[in-house]
Amino acid sequence: MSTQNSPQNPTIPREIWVMVTAAFIIALGYGLIAPLLPQFIVSFDVSMAAAGMVISVFSATRLIFAPSAGALVDRIGNRKIYLIGLLTVATATGAVSVAQEYWQVVALRGLAGLGSTMFTVSAMGLIVKLSPPTIRGKCSATYATAFLLGNVVGPVLGASLSFLGFRWPFFIYGVAVAIAACVVWALMPKVDHAEEVAHELPHMHLKEAWQDVAFRAVLTSNFAQCWINLGVRVSVLPLFAASVFHNGAAAAGFALAVFAAGNAAVLQFSGRWADTYGRRPLVMIGLTGTAVFMGVLGFADSVWSLILVSALAGASSGLINPAQQAVVADVVGNKRSGGQVLSAFQMGGDLGQICGPILVGFLADVYGFKVAFAICGVVALMGIIAWAFARETLKSHRAIIRRIPKDEHKD
Repeated sequence: MSTQNSPQNPTIPREIWVMVTAAFIIALGYGLIAPLLPQFIVSFDVSMAAAGMVISVFSATRLIFAPSAGALVDRIGNRKIYLIGLLTVATATGAVSVAQEYWQVVALRGLAGLGSTMFTVSAMGLIVKLSPPTIRGKCSATYATAFLLGNVVGPVLGASLSFLGFRWPFFIYGVAVAIAACVVWALMPKVDHAEEVAHELPHMHLKEAWQDVAFRAVLTSNFAQCWINLGVRVSVLPLFAASVFHNGAAAAGFALAVFAAGNAAVLQFSGRWADTYGRRPLVMIGLTGTAVFMGVLGFADSVWSLILVSALAGASSGLINPAQQAVVADVVGNKRSGGQVLSAFQMGGDLGQICGPILVGFLADVYGFKVAFAICGVVALMGIIAWAFARETLKSHRAIIRRIPKDEHKD
């Protein structure tokens, strides 16, 4: 029996490492534009709520297109949809660099959302399918770490390229995503889709997953996580930094970078903790920290306090994602296809990304940033309450592995 295939000591499959490499390249490019996008939109003489709309439309198209993306994966195959999605994002984002009107940016970000849905659903499906049950948290954490490392390096690199203005970073991001597509095309093994269909696993329907209290809880926590950390943080934090500090663009870039750094640092351990201590406690502790640190972000009155709170918020967020993705994988399992379930999980997060920037941007316009960020603490509390009544999914998979006869593990 080989060490690689041993259920006691499994290793991360090669295909996931390919996606990890592509994820780093994608995140590196995204890190370039994240601190600049809200300020670039405001330069079209629109409100902060309108700037939030550009963030939300990206998530809205992801939400709307998620079910269709799952169907396309079933019809065409994971690898092809992954590549088409990456090339769509590359083209749409690069085109933002030459946009002349606000509506053009909105339309292009919406198109990028379609591509993002394609490669996200494909990637999640592959991770669920390829990850050994005992290291699902580790696989998810490794994939997420690649994004976070790119988000650490990207904003710092973007700050060093600030002399280029707002537009060049979007072109550079488009090129970076195109390079990621080349990496996947060259290194991801080609699989005949007809062969995939012939060996297709039975589907898990959303109705069945919805009956599991853990799945309902993870939908709620993912909504809160994406509202705060993928929506509000990206859209409103740069505007807050620009309105409070002298060099707002640099302050926003460093705040986003340290958030990603704190997240990446914790991800080195949180995947293993989720596989050891359980998914539920990691999600609840992470949401509690997120509620506290994002809730007080509006009180930051110096760059150093902004950076400190951002780092702590990032560390808290790092506890959540690997555990959440492991929960979804636990619910679906390796013996069934969970396209509908994965799409629903993504749609819950996208809904948070849609609502968060618009509502919090509106509250910032009317009541100020302190009230706006405090609402994030309330949203995180919703996820904490949901998980307080949910079951732990790790125990069931440990029991399954113990029941498998040793002969079934042999090559």
